[in-house]
Amino acid sequence: MGCLREKVAIVTGSSRGLGRAIARELALHGARVTINYYRSKEQAEQLLHELQDQGCEAIVVQAGVAHPDEVQRLVQCTVEHFGGLDILVNNAGVNRDRTLRRMSLEEWREVIATDLDSVFYCTYYAVPHMIERGGGRILNMSSIVGEMGNIGQANYAAAKAGIVGFTKAAALELARFNITVNAVCPGFIETDMVTSLPEEVQKNLLARIPMGRFGRPEEVARLCRFLVAEGDYITGAAFDINGGMYLR
Repeated sequence: MGCLREKVAIVTGSSRGLGRAIARELALHGARVTINYYRSKEQAEQLLHELQDQGCEAIVVQAGVAHPDEVQRLVQCTVEHFGGLDILVNNAGVNRDRTLRRMSLEEWREVIATDLDSVFYCTYYAVPHMIERGGGRILNMSSIVGEMGNIGQANYAAAKAGIVGFTKAAALELARFNITVNAVCPGFIETDMVTSLPEEVQKNLLARIPMGRFGRPEEVARLCRFLVAEGDYITGAAFDINGGMYLR
């Protein structure tokens, strides 16, 4: 279970949801992981203790990824503690759902800043350290919503679509440094964002998924682990994991 042995990874927004599952998956396969949170301190520390109890190396760093100075500190803390950086998973995100006519400017800006701007900030500060290590792996978490849109989520859809474009451009620029950049586009996964939806909304979503169920966080995490551990010749790609829900 050591395919990532000695690799150092940052997973943003990893105190809960998909980020938590990804951080756990990477750690259990040997990576030394920085667990990042913004407000969920208790959940981040709970994951830290869980991983340490299983013999994994991990630290917790609080940082708001919408703020470049905090991102710089997040990367620096990781490098100082572990000695370098090999893997970056840009997972942190928020949603502020509202129809276009009702969406405030602040709701637009917050989602773009947290979900899209943060991908640039984290990549910007991580890349020099990856070049020093002779290469690296960057994964950007997009969404099926970025591919097909969704009512009441223009801000979220724009940010997630932007992530795919950023991924393709960054992959072209960074290939010569042996740094791969890929995007993962989950469908509807059993996280707080989905399970908190009204029962009727969940039923309507399930009816649109050919496999008839929501995805599980660990299924997305396994795809991420494969891409950072085995995806040496995969870059600039966007991977759909949505139970067959290809409605574009």
